[in-house]
Amino acid sequence: PVPDVANLGPVRPPLVYLGSILLGLLLHFAWPLPLVRQPVGALIGAGVVLLAVGLFITAVRTFRAASTPVPGNRPTTTIVRTGPYRFSRNPIYLAFSALQVGIALCVGSLWLLITLVPALALMSFWVIPREERYLEARFSSEYLSYKSSVRRWL
Repeated sequence: PVPDVANLGPVRPPLVYLGSILLGLLLHFAWPLPLVRQPVGALIGAGVVLLAVGLFITAVRTFRAASTPVPGNRPTTTIVRTGPYRFSRNPIYLAFSALQVGIALCVGSLWLLITLVPALALMSFWVIPREERYLEARFSSEYLSYKSSVRRWL
C-alpha cells in the first residue's frame, strides 16, 4: 500500500535544521571554536545565507507553481522537474544546509559545521530515503526516471 504522505513522522526537516543550528550556537557561546577570521567570514557567510534564502524561495515557488504542497506531511501531487529541481532532488534541504554553513561563517563558529554533520546524516539516511520510497510507490516509473537523471543533493 502507498502511504498517504511522504513524512508523517516526528523527524520534520525544518526542525532537524533548526535544532542543529540552535545546538551549534549554544555550543559556540559556551565553548567557542573559531572557524574563520572576521570580517572575511561574515562577508562570505552573508553571501552564502543570501544564496540559501534565494534557493529556498525559488524551490518553494516552483512547488507552488506546480500545485504541489511543500510540507512532507501533505500528499505530493506531482513530480517537479523544473527550477532548481532540474539540478537537485532536494533543493530545499540543500538550502537549509547552505543556510547553516552561511551562519557558521557569519558567526565564525566551527560548532555550527560540526552540528550540521548529524543533521545531514539524519536527512540522508532517514528522511530522504522515506520520502523516496513514498515517491517511488506513488509515481513509480516517473519518479524512478527523475531519480536516475537528477542527483539527490547536487
